[in-house]
Amino acid sequence: MAFEKEVVIDGKGHLLGRLASIVAKQLLNGQAITVVRCEEINMTGPFFRNKLKYLTYLRKRCVVNPNRGAFHFRAPSRMLYRVVRGMIPHKTPRGAAALERLKVFEGVPPPFDKQKRMVVPQALRVIRLAPNRKYTVLKRLASEMGWKYEQVVDRLEAKRKVKSAVYYEKKKSLSKLKAKAEKNSAKELKPIKDKLAAFGYA
Repeated sequence: MAFEKEVVIDGKGHLLGRLASIVAKQLLNGQAITVVRCEEINMTGPFFRNKLKYLTYLRKRCVVNPNRGAFHFRAPSRMLYRVVRGMIPHKTPRGAAALERLKVFEGVPPPFDKQKRMVVPQALRVIRLAPNRKYTVLKRLASEMGWKYEQVVDRLEAKRKVKSAVYYEKKKSLSKLKAKAEKNSAKELKPIKDKLAAFGYA
């Protein structure tokens, strides 16, 4: 991706590992990245197998002092954060600085609901995974592992989609009016446009 001040990625329909690897590389290159809708990220493999793998991870602990770790994240956003962290040398100053450039969220909170969101084609499930292969949605796995906010996020997302639909319809009507106004005033604006074209403002 081209370097920008901040890139907002819509996580829906992306494969967890592929998205994390691309995000990790861009973070190390200095790009600030925000990933929204982390609860809709997909994992390859059937749900039951992924659940067993996560239960095995939950049993891992520090025998000497369990307060020191391992810390088992339950929220989908923190699951993505942990995968990205594993792909970054996070104990070095460069890696720590890269990890600070990452933000992860469930749903699409403000101000990101008003910003343009992009996808990563190299990590999309519909492109990278065979149609007959099974996959797991992260929010289902997180809910069964102890994440308590699936219904809250769903409710807030439903409200956001209604507002977005209203905003989009208003934007379409305004763009139609603008195009109509430009068409009606094309004759009056022609001499001005010709003068601007002469100065190189085509």
